[in-house]
Order: sequence, then C-alpha cells, then structure tokens
Amino acid sequence: MARVLLSVAHMGGEERDFVKEAFDTNWVVPLGPNVNGFEQDLEQWLNRHSDHENHVVALSAGTAAIHLGLVMLGVEKGDEVICQSFTFAASANPITYLGATPVFVDSEADTWNMDPELLEEAIVDRIRKTGHKPKAIIPVYLYGNPVKISKIMDVARKYDIPVLEDSAEAMGSLYDGLHCGTFGAFGVMSFNGNKMITTSGGGALICRSKSDADRVKFFATQARENFPYYQHEHIGYNYRLSNVSAGIGRGQMKVVDQHIARRNEIHHRYAELLSGVEGIRVMEPKADKDAMPNYWLTCICVDEEKTVGKDYRQLASLLDSNDIETRPLWKPMHLQPVFSQAPAYVNGVSERFFNCGLCLPSGPMVSNDDVDRIVGLIKEFCH
Repeated sequence: MARVLLSVAHMGGEERDFVKEAFDTNWVVPLGPNVNGFEQDLEQWLNRHSDHENHVVALSAGTAAIHLGLVMLGVEKGDEVICQSFTFAASANPITYLGATPVFVDSEADTWNMDPELLEEAIVDRIRKTGHKPKAIIPVYLYGNPVKISKIMDVARKYDIPVLEDSAEAMGSLYDGLHCGTFGAFGVMSFNGNKMITTSGGGALICRSKSDADRVKFFATQARENFPYYQHEHIGYNYRLSNVSAGIGRGQMKVVDQHIARRNEIHHRYAELLSGVEGIRVMEPKADKDAMPNYWLTCICVDEEKTVGKDYRQLASLLDSNDIETRPLWKPMHLQPVFSQAPAYVNGVSERFFNCGLCLPSGPMVSNDDVDRIVGLIKEFCH
C-alpha cells in the first residue's frame, strides 16, 4: 500500500504542453510568454471575486513576494513590522532581511489567526515604547482560513499602517465574497509543491495598481534602470519566475477550481466522520463575515484529557506506522529560538494549539478510501 502523503502536487495534463512550448521556442530563462500568460491567468481568476482590479507579479517564491511587498512599503533598518506569530517562518524572515524587527501578535481561538484586539494593543504599546508606529502589518491566512480581515483593516486604517496579507496558504479562500489577499496594500501567493496549485516552486505578489506591479517587476529584475548600459540606482533582487515554471502554472490554472473543490470535499468528509469522536476536534473557522476557506490542510486538535493521556504525537506515530504522513501545527514564531529577542504580544492561543494540533493528508491525490482509513485509525486511537 502506497504511503498517504500530506499534500502533493497534482498535474491536470496541460502543464506538459506549456512546458514543451517553452523548450520548443528556447524560452527556458526567467521571463517569457508563459510568465506573462500566467500573470494574466491569475489576474482574471482573482478579479472574478474582487471589488477592484488586481495586478499580479509572478516571482520565484512566496517568500520573495513578502520581501518585495515590504520593500514596496518602505520598510528599512530599524523599523518594526507586526507579524502573526502562528505561522511558518517565511512570514517573518523577510522582515529581518531588511534589518527590521518583527513584532509578534498572537491569534484568536475561533479563527486561529491574528487577534484584532491584541493587534491594537501591540500598536499602542509599540508607539508608547518606541515613539514610532510599526511600518506594516502581516496577518496570515493560516491553513487557508480567513482572517477577520475587516477588523484588521479597521485597526490598520485607524493608525495609518499598511497591510501586507500573507495569503500564501489561502488561494481560493474568500472573505465576504472577495478573494483573500486582495484587501490590503499587497497580497502574497505561493505555488510551492504542497500548495493549492504549483509551479514546482514559485509565488506572486498581488498589487492594487499597475504602477505598483511595474515597480515590483523593477525590483525583482535587479533594479536595472532604463539606460542603454547597466545602471543601478537601487538595490534589486533576482526574483522573477522562470518561463518553464510559469508554464506549469498555466496548466495548473486549468484545474485550480477542481483542486479547491476536492480539498473542500476531503475536509467535509473528515469533519462528518470525526463528528462526535471523543477527544478530537476538527478545525472549523468562524470568521465574522461569510468566510469560505479553501481547506488547504484539514487540522485536528487532540484533547489529552479525553483520550486518557494520549497526545497528538502518539497519534502521529500511529498514523506514521500505517504509512500516513501528518504534520504538527506551526510552532509559533515567538517560541522560535531565532526570534527569542523579538517583542511579542501573546495570549496563549497559538501555543495551546501547537501543543495539541495535527495536519491530516488533504491533497487532491488523497482518496475517500484514504480518508476513511485515517478516520478509522483515529477512532481506534481514541478508544
């Protein structure tokens, strides 16, 4: 029996044609027709559920997108940037690339995402302590679950601080009918191999205007000025997506809606079959608007008190011994040794979930029989 993996890429079939075209025309370097086409495909897809026109720049990684978003917001050495603590390190690392300091804000229990009230407390306290307001706010759509972005934006507008949405895990998630990643000044997408669609490795920055997108492209291509020779007046980066990788992305855009629908089916199958199982709670987002998560990964919490002292590590071990891959929830950034000196405003929520949570196989390659077998093992564990 093949090992059931957490979340792996699934090809729709047309990816090969776009990649072959890149080879046939010798466009195997960064930029090219596939890059332009992929950006247009993403824009058209995003603008189906948006209250404004979005402009997309395809980049080498979601991390690169966060980095360039911060560059566009003018983050510099000595600045502070507020970042959600319950996330992957890629949300916070780019802050340090620019010599700035991350300020971590904990989550709320109902969405697992940035707590708007704690966010405001952090802003007020940073102004009091430093005499300056933070330069930007990075909320994260954890596991594709919508942040209470309307409340985050209300706080951001109150203190005139721009928002960079880390929606790397949230392709296809909607908040109040609009795509996550399209509310703030910039939004981030990721096309890593385990995401909703893949370009093997890659990402994108969602911009609110064509002028912003053009400026991002400038920084992403080594900040070369418009001279007949190589002239550089700003520090630039080699962050553009390759034409070959973009070809994979163009093929993936043909099946993105199917991938989202399948992950929804998998999540709801888990939720239905695990309903009423003592000691297991399936993560269900409860944002304050009509939130539609993409269910990138289905997560559960294990209540040790109700499973007679058995914890999520033991469940992970049981599943692993049955060739089923799982993953613990993200370890909060304020608990990471590399960020031990960073300011943090915590309420215990993210640490509590980290100590009980597990991600279950959720990719489109997971079958209903796989889900049924996994649920059977979980029920066996709980009794």
